[in-house]
Formats: sequence, C-alpha cells, structure tokens
Amino acid sequence: MNEKKAVILLSGGLDSATVVAMAKAEGFSCYSMSFDYGQRHRAELQAAERVARQLGVVEHKVIGLSLNGIGGSALTDSRIAVPEAPAEGIPVTYVPARNTVFLALALGWAEVLGAWDIFIGVNAVDYSGYPDCRPEFVAAFEHMANLATRAGIEGQGFTIRAPLQYMSKGEIIRTGMRLGVDYALTVSCYQADADGRACGRCDSCRLRAMGFAAAGVADVTRYFYKKSRKVLIC
Repeated sequence: MNEKKAVILLSGGLDSATVVAMAKAEGFSCYSMSFDYGQRHRAELQAAERVARQLGVVEHKVIGLSLNGIGGSALTDSRIAVPEAPAEGIPVTYVPARNTVFLALALGWAEVLGAWDIFIGVNAVDYSGYPDCRPEFVAAFEHMANLATRAGIEGQGFTIRAPLQYMSKGEIIRTGMRLGVDYALTVSCYQADADGRACGRCDSCRLRAMGFAAAGVADVTRYFYKKSRKVLIC
C-alpha cells in the first residue's frame, strides 16, 4: 500500500538511463515509457528495452506515435540532414512539441498507476538548445499537470522531476556509473545504424564523447565510422 511509484521517460540514451537509476536509488518502483514516434534513430528503442531490463524496472511500455507525420525535424524527416557541426540557435534536430507530448502521455499513465512522480532526463547545461529542456518548461508542465488531472484537483498532485537539469555530462556519467548503469547498452546518436552504432559526428555524439572525457572514463560507445576517423568533440 505504501509503494512509491514513478513513471520515467526512457529514450534509451545516456541521460534517461541515468535518471532511471537515480529514481531507483531513491526507492521508487520504476515504470518506464518510450515512444516509437517515427524517429530515424530507431535503435534507441531496443536500447531502452535493454536498459529497462538491466535496471529492473517494473514495467516498460512503448507507445506508438506519428510525429514524422508533421515533420519539421531532422530526427523525423529523412529529407533534412542531421548536422555534424555545432550550430547557433535552436537546431534542426529539435522535434516540435516532443517533450510536451511525451510528458502528457506519461502523465496519463502516472494517473492510472497512482504514480505521483514523473521523471524526465532534460538538461540545461550540456544540451542542444531545445526550448523544451529548460527549467521554465518543466515548471510550467508541472503546473499544468496539476490543473488538468483528477489527481491534481483532488489534492494528490504530481511532481515533474528533472534531476539532471543542472548537471554536466561528466557529472551525469559519474553518477550513473556509481549507480550501476551500463552505458554500453545505451544509444544516443541521432543517426545510429540498425545495430545501434553511432556516427560520432552529430551533436549528441559530440556531447556524449565530451562527457566520457570529462568523467575520465573510457567511451564505451560503438561507432560505425572507419578507425581512422576521429570523434568530433570540439
């Protein structure tokens, strides 16, 4: 009766895997949710399943969406190239309203489960400039969640947890390793191949490689480029 439940958005990447481990360390029974939303880097879905098994979540749910139907992002539209160099402003890898949609569905499942904490692995330090990764967005969604649900109206209420918000990639990796995360199971690349091997050139690969370097540990990422090609970390 006193079970403490949490719903956790699990993409299969480095950050969300760390969040699952952090929630588990806090004593939550973890329910993870991933989305098959038309992303070109679909290997992350298999990675999410591997992470869920490794970290012992109670239930892992995959929800099908069609965000590729509206396009507007290099992650959902194959006609838009994934950039391989840092860019100013909001990059083309931003998926319109993605975290809003994902959190809304997590909120629905959380209300069904009686899970009053929802975890998301957004970050405002080492991130790509996405507007739905900012602290203001997290706070605004929490406010909306408690206006729009029966649980919120009846006084139970939800908390949107973003424990990585102010952590660097190096700090995230060190935390996850201390909590037993196997980062070799994760996929972060925006254009990973079918086997989950990373390009080593996209913004996500760059931030991930910088994180392992900052943490002072070996990069366990598998890459598909030729051995002579270096990972771009500057």
